Amino acid sequence: MIQPTYLQKNDTVAIVSTARKISLKEIQPAIKLLKNWGLKVVIGNTIGFEENQFAGTDAQRISDFQEMLDNPEIKAIWCSRGGYGTVRIIDKLDFTEFKKQPKWIIGYSDITVLHNHIHNFGVESLHATMPINVSKNTEKSLASLKKCLFGNAISYKIATSEDSKTGNSSGFLVGGNLSILFSLLGSSSAINTNGKILFIEDLDEYLYHIDRMFMNLKRNGYFNNLKGLIVGGMSDMNDNAIPFGKNSKEIILDVVSEFDFPVVFDFPAGHLKDNRALILGRKVSLEVEKEKTILSF
Repeated sequence: MIQPTYLQKNDTVAIVSTARKISLKEIQPAIKLLKNWGLKVVIGNTIGFEENQFAGTDAQRISDFQEMLDNPEIKAIWCSRGGYGTVRIIDKLDFTEFKKQPKWIIGYSDITVLHNHIHNFGVESLHATMPINVSKNTEKSLASLKKCLFGNAISYKIATSEDSKTGNSSGFLVGGNLSILFSLLGSSSAINTNGKILFIEDLDEYLYHIDRMFMNLKRNGYFNNLKGLIVGGMSDMNDNAIPFGKNSKEIILDVVSEFDFPVVFDFPAGHLKDNRALILGRKVSLEVEKEKTILSF
């Protein structure tokens, strides 16, 4: 995998929106944060644009992101928020210059489209908080993003949830938002999980749909030679009037019960205030013991 160049003071970070609309006021905490880190900030045209729920038309969002991809002075692109819309522009983006000079693409949720697409180019990216969330994030969440961007060593040690499945493994870290992974199946942006460690998280989904998505990942061979499964925030799950009968953890364990890879629940990443940064495409080691879990990059 190709690692984009780590940032140094006075490097420039672009903030754009590939999906839902956002105002300049809403990203002020993120601008302040980057400047406090000694970085310069370029604001994309899509910040403040509106086209129904989107940050401008598809053409405007394509143009804005393409400009940042091709600009050699931009060392990282921080997507302002998720929502929906990145999949509408992904096939119109030209990654020719990006492949020559990879830069950090940062975000989560709907930005999983970008993470998976560029993973297939063999380039690392950052699953991390976004400008819309900065004012509510924990200090550990923001510190983890800084460490990843500036090339400081990073690892996470958490208490092992009683639902987790113990074991040790290693592999390249892939994944992101479960609903997006599901929606990309069969496309050029779908990922190969063979020999890899899969991270997933989601928000505001119905429990039966979690089951449906995991069954579909299973049918697509995502678990056949998987080396580990890390489950982040499964936030604000919904149920029907007739209950599904299992919670999200039980659903996941049931679907992957025939496989012997370690499974970690309650990892601090996803739609959470404590949304720790993950370097997707980086080889990691995963140690899941009864009392503690360690993820090392």
